[in-house]
Amino acid sequence: MGNATNAQQSVDYAQVPDVELTEAAVLAAAREATGLSDFGDEADWKEGLTLFLKGLNEEARLNKTGRIIAFGEILRHLTNRLRVTDDIKRHPEILEVKIVKPIFLMGLPRTGSTFLHDLMAQDPDNRVPMTWECNYMSPPPEAATYETDPRIADCEAHLARTAGQLIPEYQAIHEMGAQLAQECLMLNAFDFKTQIFSNQFWTPTYQRWVENDSNLSVYRTHKRQLQYMQWKTPRARWVLKSTSYFWGLDAIMSVYPDARIIMTHRDPIKLTSSFFSNVSMTYSMGSDSIKDTEIGEFWGETWEKAMHRFVEFRKSGKAANAFDMQFSEFVKDQLAMVKRIYAHFDLPLSAATEQKMRDFIANKPKERHGIHRYTPEQFGLNPAQERQRYRFYQKYFHVANEG
Repeated sequence: MGNATNAQQSVDYAQVPDVELTEAAVLAAAREATGLSDFGDEADWKEGLTLFLKGLNEEARLNKTGRIIAFGEILRHLTNRLRVTDDIKRHPEILEVKIVKPIFLMGLPRTGSTFLHDLMAQDPDNRVPMTWECNYMSPPPEAATYETDPRIADCEAHLARTAGQLIPEYQAIHEMGAQLAQECLMLNAFDFKTQIFSNQFWTPTYQRWVENDSNLSVYRTHKRQLQYMQWKTPRARWVLKSTSYFWGLDAIMSVYPDARIIMTHRDPIKLTSSFFSNVSMTYSMGSDSIKDTEIGEFWGETWEKAMHRFVEFRKSGKAANAFDMQFSEFVKDQLAMVKRIYAHFDLPLSAATEQKMRDFIANKPKERHGIHRYTPEQFGLNPAQERQRYRFYQKYFHVANEG
C-alpha cells in the first residue's frame, strides 16, 4: 500500500466496467485479492452476506455507480475477514489480550456522540478504532507507526473517491477522515450483520433482520477485533461508539459485563430529521430513485423501536451506572461535559490531556463544512405527530424540545 495520489482520488465511474453482485463473484474476488480462502466460521457471516446481496439486487435500485461502490465495500470487508482470520490463526496469543472496562457511547444518530468520541480520543489513555484501521485491518497496527501507517493515506484516497467525489456536501453532515474515530457499526460489517449497510444502501429487509437478531455472535467477533487491534497498540481503555448498539444491548453486556455506558440524548424531532437527510444523501451516491417519503416512514419506525429498546434497557437495571449526556448541555460546553463523564467513572484527566481537548474543540468550529438544513416535512412527516410519537422517550430521559 503506497501513498495516495491525486489521480487515485478521482474515478470516472462511467469508464469502470460494471459488476455483478453475486456471492460467487465477491467471494472469488476476495480470494484472488488475498491468496487466502478461510473466511472463518460461516455461521458468523454467510447469512448476512446472502441477505445483504439480496437486498442490493432486489430493493436498493442501484445504478451502475451504486453497484461498483457496493461491490467494493463488500470486497473490502471480505478481504479483512480473510486476512484477520489468517493473522489470528498464526498468532493465537492475540485472543489472550485483555479488554478491561470498555466505555460504550450509546446514542441515537446526531446526538453529539461522534464529536464526543473524537474528543475523548485526544486522551492518550483512550484507545478508539480509527477509520483507517477499520477499513484496512490487517496487519495489526503497530504503536511505532500508528500515526504514519501508509494505510492512512490509502483510506483518505478511498474516502475522496466515494463520498468525497460523489457527494462533497456530505462533510456538512458527518465529517470524514482516516484519523477520526470510527463507529463500531463499521467493525460489525466484518460479520455482515450491521446497520452501516442500510445507512449506505436502501436495504430495508436486511435492516429488519439485523434488528431482530440477538447480535451475540457480532459482539463476540467484536471482542476479537478489539484484541486484534490492541495487541501491538495497547492503551488503558477502549472508548467505543455506535448508533446501532440498540440491536445488541443484551449481547454487549454479556460479552463485556464490566462495560461502562454513556447514553447520548437529543430532541427526537431534530435527530431523526437530520438522520433522514443523511441517508437520503448517501443513497443518492448509488441510486436515482429512493424517495424521501420512503426514508421517513421506514427509518421513523426504526428509531421509534430503538428508543423503546433504550428505555427498556435502562429499566432492566443492566446499565445501573450509566451516564446520560444531553445534547443541549454538551453543545454549550463540551469540555465541561467531558469532565463530568470522567468524574462519573472516576477517570484521571491530566492538565495536558485537558489542553489537547481544548485545542481539538478550537480547531473544530461549528458549520466549518457548511450548514446542514432539513425539515420533517420533506420526508412526509408531520412535526406535531412525530412529537407525540417520541414523547415516551423524552419523558423517560428528560429530553427537552429544541427550538
